[in-house]
This record gives sequence, structure tokens and C-alpha cells, in this order.
Amino acid sequence: MGIISSIWEDVNIAFERDPAARSRAQVYLLYPGVRALIQHRIAHWLYHRKLYFLADAVSKNSRRRTGIEIHPAATIGKGVFIDHGMGVVIGETAVVGDYCTIYQGVTLGGTGKDKGKRHPTIGNNVTIGSGAKILGPFTVGDNSKVAANAVVLNEIPPNSTCVGVPAHIVKRDNKRVASASPMHHPIADLDQVHIPDPVSMELCSLRVELERLKKKLEEKTDD
Repeated sequence: MGIISSIWEDVNIAFERDPAARSRAQVYLLYPGVRALIQHRIAHWLYHRKLYFLADAVSKNSRRRTGIEIHPAATIGKGVFIDHGMGVVIGETAVVGDYCTIYQGVTLGGTGKDKGKRHPTIGNNVTIGSGAKILGPFTVGDNSKVAANAVVLNEIPPNSTCVGVPAHIVKRDNKRVASASPMHHPIADLDQVHIPDPVSMELCSLRVELERLKKKLEEKTDD
């Protein structure tokens, strides 16, 4: 799919999914998530023609204008909807499939310990709630849902719902999952209202903070 077709698909999906949208013109001109995707598709095109400086310039300008940071090398599928979008960060080796929905404050990042492929691969039709962090070079399967503020550190099978810090699967194939989940979490049958293990929470928070500091350091080095 070419850049123009991808942009049109992004606009249509945003118009269809956002009940507040009044027209496609409004979506195209004013929605920061759509603007960020348009700029990313241009930056991505430049990046793959080895015009790295221009790609980075387009990406940095988009971040300043929209509050959404997408590395030019990241692969974004068609029909992706970034709703609100402020604070979204998508890393260099991240892959986002078709027709995904990403809310504000989401990070598709790394843990700082991997080389090469460092960021997650998101399948098709995945919904990622606001503030969720998906960290590492694993896959989130098709049609899955990641709850708001979840911290995902392991692979998620298709058709799953995961919540918590660290994230654990509570539903798969529309069936509630017992404690023996594919993520081997001892409290996989709890919901978001319950408080996870505080030590695990602290460790995950430290990983997120380290990733944030690493990005700041890289930005200062680039400047």
C-alpha cells in the first residue's frame, strides 16, 4: 500500500472509531494521531531510501507538533488509530499491525538489555489502553487487548486480554483464564482493581524509568 492510500485509510479509521469526529477534513487537519501517522509514513519512506537525516528531521518535527514520538524505522500497518496520542512512544524496531488502536501515553519500547530487535511486534486488531508499556522484543498476538497502565514484559497470545503490573492474562478466546496463565503469573485471575505484588510493581516501574532516561540521553546525544 502506498503512502497516499495508507494516509486515507488512517483518516477513515479515525473518523469511524471516534464518535466525536464531525468530518474527515477535521480528522485530517486537526487530529494529532493522524498527523503523527502521516509524518511517520513520510519519514519511514525517507528512512528506507537511506535519507536518514531528513527522516529524523521529519520525525522530530512531528514529535514537537503532536507530542507523539515514532522512530522513522518503526513499521506501522494500515488503518492504525492513535487516539488523543500525547506521550505515545514507538521505538525503532517496533512493528504495529493493521487496524490497531493505541491510546495516549503508550510506550512500545525496549528494556535496554536486548540487541538488534529490541521492541515489540504488535499483531493486527490490537487495542492498547492509555498509559500501557510494552517492553521487549516479543509479540502481542492478533485481536488482543492490553489494559490501561499495564506493563507487558512477556509474549501475549492471540485473542487475549491482559491487565496489571506486571501484566497477566485474564481472558483468552473469550474465556476467563485461571491462575496457570501462559505468562505464569500467580494472580492471573485478578482484575485491575486489585493491587499486584508491590515488589514486582517496583521492578517494572524501574524498567520504565530506565527506558525513559535512556531515551532522554539519546536525545541529548543527538542534539
